[in-house]
Amino acid sequence: MVVRIFGISVAVTAVSLVVAFIYGSWEAVALCAILGVLEVSLSFDNAVINATVLERMSDFWQKIFLTVGILIAVFGMRLLFPLVIVWITAGLNPVRAFDLAMNPPPEGSGQESYEQILTDAHPQIAAFGGMFLFMLFLNFILSERETTWLDWLEKPLAAIGRLDQLAVVIAGGTLVLVAEFLADDTHRATILISGTLGMITYITVDGLGSLFHTDQIAEENGDQSGEGAPARGPSGVAKATGKAAFFLFLYLEVLDASFSFDGVIGAFAITADPIIIALGLGFIGAMFVRSITIYLVRTGSLAEYRYLEHGAHWAIGALAVILFVSIEYHINEVITGLIGVAFIGAAFLTSIAANRRERAAETTRETTSVA
Repeated sequence: MVVRIFGISVAVTAVSLVVAFIYGSWEAVALCAILGVLEVSLSFDNAVINATVLERMSDFWQKIFLTVGILIAVFGMRLLFPLVIVWITAGLNPVRAFDLAMNPPPEGSGQESYEQILTDAHPQIAAFGGMFLFMLFLNFILSERETTWLDWLEKPLAAIGRLDQLAVVIAGGTLVLVAEFLADDTHRATILISGTLGMITYITVDGLGSLFHTDQIAEENGDQSGEGAPARGPSGVAKATGKAAFFLFLYLEVLDASFSFDGVIGAFAITADPIIIALGLGFIGAMFVRSITIYLVRTGSLAEYRYLEHGAHWAIGALAVILFVSIEYHINEVITGLIGVAFIGAAFLTSIAANRRERAAETTRETTSVA
C-alpha cells in the first residue's frame, strides 16, 4: 500500500528534478529539493486536517479533491496565486507579472521586483490566512469532544465554548489587537479588512457545508427537521455527497490556500523564480502532502492514533499566531515548520502511549477474569 500511495509522488519528484536540471542545472535541482522539503514540513498538519475532512466525504468527492484539488493546489496556489497578488497590489496584469518574475529589473533601476511586491503584500495575506486558520482552531478547541488530548486545557476551553459565538468574539478581538499592535498606520485598515474577509470566508464555507450536510442526513433519516445532525460540516460523521460534499471541497481548497501562504512567501527567501517555486512547492511538496493525506485516510491512522487530529489543530493555532506576528516581525520558516512537526510528533507519541496503556489494561482484565 505504501508503494502504491507514495509511488506517484516519487515519480513526480523525479520528473520535476529532471525538468529543474534542464531548466537551470544542478543549482535548480537543489533549490527544488529544498522547497519540496519546506512544503512537506510546513504542511504536514495540513495533511492531517485534510484527512479528517476527506473521511467524511464520499469516494467520488475524495477522488475529486485528490485530482482536481491537487491541480488547483499546484497551479493555482503555487504558480497563479503569486501572479494574482502582484496583479492586484501592483496593478500589473498576470502576463506582465510573470515577465517581471522571469526577468527581474536590475538593481538601482527604481522598479520594484516581483519578490518585493509579494513581500509588501504579506501583511494582507497573513491577516486573511491567519484569521481563517484561527477560526478553524477555535471552532475545534472550543467544542466538547469525547476524546481530549491536553485534558487540563482542552476541557476548560470546551466548557467555556458553550457560550454561543465565542469563537467569533475571540477571533474578532484578536484581529483588533493584531491591527493595533502589529500593524503600522499604512497597513492597519487593509489588515482589518483582510482579517475580516478571512473570518467571513471561514464562517460562510463552513456554514454552507454544515447546512447541506444537516439537510442531507435529515433526508436520509426521513427527518426533515434535521434534529440530531452534526453541527458542523467538517466534523460530521456521515459520508457527505452532493452539495454538502461540494462545500466541503471548497472548504478544503480555502484551507489549503491558507496553509500555502506561508510556504509561498517563505519560498522567496530561497528563490524568486516562479518555475522553481512551482516545481518545488507544487509538484514535489504538494504531491507528497497529497500522498500523506491518502495514507492517513486509507490506513485509518486517524482512528488508531487518536490525538493526531488534536495535535494538527494545535499546530494550526500556532501557525495562525505565527502569521499574525509575521505582519510585523520576520519569522524563520524553519521555526514555522518545526512547531507543526513538534505538535504532530507529540500527538503521535502520546497516541501510541495511550494505546499501550489500553492494551495493558485489557490484558490485565482478561487475566483477572480467567483467574
